[in-house]
Formats: sequence, structure tokens, C-alpha cells
Amino acid sequence: MERRERGRLVGRALLVGALAAGVAVPVIVVAGESVGFASETVFAVAALVFGFSLLGWSGSVFAGDGVENVQKHLGGGSDWSEADSRQAMVVLGSIGAGGMVGASVATVAVGGLV
Repeated sequence: MERRERGRLVGRALLVGALAAGVAVPVIVVAGESVGFASETVFAVAALVFGFSLLGWSGSVFAGDGVENVQKHLGGGSDWSEADSRQAMVVLGSIGAGGMVGASVATVAVGGLV
């Protein structure tokens, strides 16, 4: 995958995370919760996704070659690769980062209205 495609992939994932968080905060507030609760909850979920992606990315780097070699040796039918796993973790991390930013922006916007 070339650099421009990677940039678009990460940009779309950031946008998805920001939009999801930007929608989630007001929805939770409309459901009857406080702005603080909505903000903390959405931000925490986005941070959890971001943290999971960091852990997954490091695991891919650490054990990726070993997993690929085991699959070749055992004849597994999976097309799993270290590079694909790292790419998936970057997408998840971008969604989480976008979600944290989106939750913060939505909190300011909703807090100004309520």
C-alpha cells in the first residue's frame, strides 16, 4: 500500500472515530445523562480502543514473524500477516484517537448549549 493510500485510510478512520464520538455525546445527553457523564464515557471508550490498538500493534511486531512461520509450517489456510495486523491496529488506533478528539469537541459544543 502506498503512502497516499495509507494516509487516506488513517484519515477516514480518524473521521469515523470523531463522528461517532460527536454523535454519541449528544445522544447520551438527550437520553438523560449529564454532559460530564457522556463526555467521560465516550472518551473512555475511545481511549480503550486506542490503547487496545497500541497493545495489538506491539504484539504484531513482537510475534508477527513467529505466527507467520507457524502458519507456514502447519499449513494454515489463513492469509494473516504481520503487515496486515499492524495496518488493522493503525486503523483501530486512528478510530480511538479520532474518538477522543471528537468527544472533547462534542463536549465543548454540547456544554455550550446545555
